[in-house]
Amino acid sequence: MDVSLNNKVAVITGGSRGIGEAIAEIFAQSGATVVLVSRKPENLVATAKRINESVGVKRVGWVAANVSDPMGLEQVISYCKSEYGFAHILVNGAAANPYYGSTVDIERSAVRKILEVNLEAVQMWTSGFWSAYWKDSTEHATCINIASIGGMIVEEGIGFYNVSKAGLIHLTRQLANELAPRVRVNSISPGLVRTEFARALWENWGDHLANSLPLGRIGEPSDISKVALFLACDLSGWMTGTNIVVDGGALVRSTSFS
Repeated sequence: MDVSLNNKVAVITGGSRGIGEAIAEIFAQSGATVVLVSRKPENLVATAKRINESVGVKRVGWVAANVSDPMGLEQVISYCKSEYGFAHILVNGAAANPYYGSTVDIERSAVRKILEVNLEAVQMWTSGFWSAYWKDSTEHATCINIASIGGMIVEEGIGFYNVSKAGLIHLTRQLANELAPRVRVNSISPGLVRTEFARALWENWGDHLANSLPLGRIGEPSDISKVALFLACDLSGWMTGTNIVVDGGALVRSTSFS
């Protein structure tokens, strides 16, 4: 069974840290050329340097771009065309959540920011890569969206973030239908993972949640990256429109009412 990504070019938004960084590392270890995308050049430089040194060969490049900005998308497309000629894998990993509180009290600016990054940008980048690379190519491609189990449950505090992730899960299914058979589109829904993005959650409730999970711990970025590698390689060649839950059993834990 082939888990190799040799001769593949992968673009990862939100790739400079957390889950995106872990995906970039396992892709590079599996032979892919990786392009990291996030807003801060200093983070991109550090992450690319660390992974390249870890792999022992330069496989990771980067472009500083805001995923919500169409000009950023064009910069990445131009970079990949000039450097590699093609992009086989797109991981939509960038996310935003500027608000914690009641869904009915959320300000319009926060609504716009959450939808702009978590949902609209995914559509824009997938559409951009379809037009630039995939539509007229005989090569097959893969798109992986990083969603959340929040898109399948009701929660206090991050309710509208979860609404955006529910939309992303459905967008994945819609794109899978429209872009087949040329492009496979799947999503991953992590539970609570030990990342900087989720620091407030795991620092405050991590131990309590870990003790409540069937598998007894919260997630690490590597737990998600291994599933991303599976979706990117030929092992998942007959899968599209699928949302894979990776949550330590959070969605199946029992609830006591006594």
